Amino acid sequence: MSQPNDRRAVITGIGVVAPNGTSTETFWKSTQEGISVLDRITREGCEDLPLRVAGEVRSFAVDALVEERILVQTDRFTHFAMVAADLALADAELTRTDYEGRPFGVGVVTAAGSGGGEFGQRELQRLWGQGPTYVGPYQSIAWFYAASTGQISIRGGFKGPCGVVASDEAGGLDAIAHAAGTVRRGTDAVVVGAAEAPLAPYSMVCQLGYAGLSTEEDPTRAYRPFTSGACGFVPAEGGAMFLVEDERAAVGRGAHIRAEVAGHAMTFTGADRWEESREGLAHAIRGALHEAHCAPDEVDIVFADALGIPAADRAEALAIVDALGAHGRRVPVTAPKSGIGRAYCGAPVLDTAAAVLSMEHGLVPPTPNVFDVCHDLDVVTGRARPAELRTALVLSRGLMGSNSALVLRHAVNTPS
Repeated sequence: MSQPNDRRAVITGIGVVAPNGTSTETFWKSTQEGISVLDRITREGCEDLPLRVAGEVRSFAVDALVEERILVQTDRFTHFAMVAADLALADAELTRTDYEGRPFGVGVVTAAGSGGGEFGQRELQRLWGQGPTYVGPYQSIAWFYAASTGQISIRGGFKGPCGVVASDEAGGLDAIAHAAGTVRRGTDAVVVGAAEAPLAPYSMVCQLGYAGLSTEEDPTRAYRPFTSGACGFVPAEGGAMFLVEDERAAVGRGAHIRAEVAGHAMTFTGADRWEESREGLAHAIRGALHEAHCAPDEVDIVFADALGIPAADRAEALAIVDALGAHGRRVPVTAPKSGIGRAYCGAPVLDTAAAVLSMEHGLVPPTPNVFDVCHDLDVVTGRARPAELRTALVLSRGLMGSNSALVLRHAVNTPS
């Protein structure tokens, strides 16, 4: 086994469940074409809420994908995570035969911001409508932030280091960094990612307190970051999972390496302090570049946080230039999430999936519904832009004040 300080963490598998595709292939096709799937919310019980538009995962045949014995004890956010994990493992071609002799070599890390709101609402309705004897025993675990980590590890037989990042949006990137660090410290592989399901009425009412939530009724105008018409963000459900492995272990079993997790850093600047987030995000970018041994002008593409709040967008645009210098005004910037919504912790991991796919295909995907950019950034709009992409920078900020930056590299050298 390679020594911890000689180990590189690489991505070998991707699994996606998103509003614009419930497989990596359909997700990428929609993303590269700049298709927006934002639409009026159709979930029962949400008809009279001021939040009108969201990114829903539709045609999700969970009954055919998750065993009934698990369905009854889990929430929709865990269903998304389990299916995405299965897809990531299949993509990486990692089977039980590969690790049955070393179950402690594979761990699981997920991030969650809201937990199982839909399951919790259903049980609370039973409590108040029928009485305590009608509340199921799984209420105590299905809503919990760590439910997805637990279910994936039990179902897969993974006994390595496991954890959960209970955080706001930026927690999705922090989970990937946590997994990469675990691999560098000696674990062979980690299943990592995030998925959210915040569109049940109970969850949506809780979100109405967010000042940046868009209440625009026109789906084409509800989420337009970096424009003069920016009026906030719309929520979404879904997410992505990855298999992050030690490079030598991956090469040893013949796996295809898709990208390297090269650097990460995070800061905290406080809730709703968007002007202060400029400094915090810039500091996180510099820290991620430093860890990746990456010069600012080596960044080929930026996946922006793109909150859609004018003050936050302005702070992010300035932070990119602060950290990357003049290159920050020239580097292609994109925000595919403007076409699917912000899936909270699931949002930056979906951006991470898009970043890996962008580097593989040599395409910068466009930012849907955005045309009149009013910031000094090269935001790609309209159509995808061909480009040689070797290094990607993924950014995320949370409504509670977290700032996170992740550096990915495409061309990972095979160790001798």
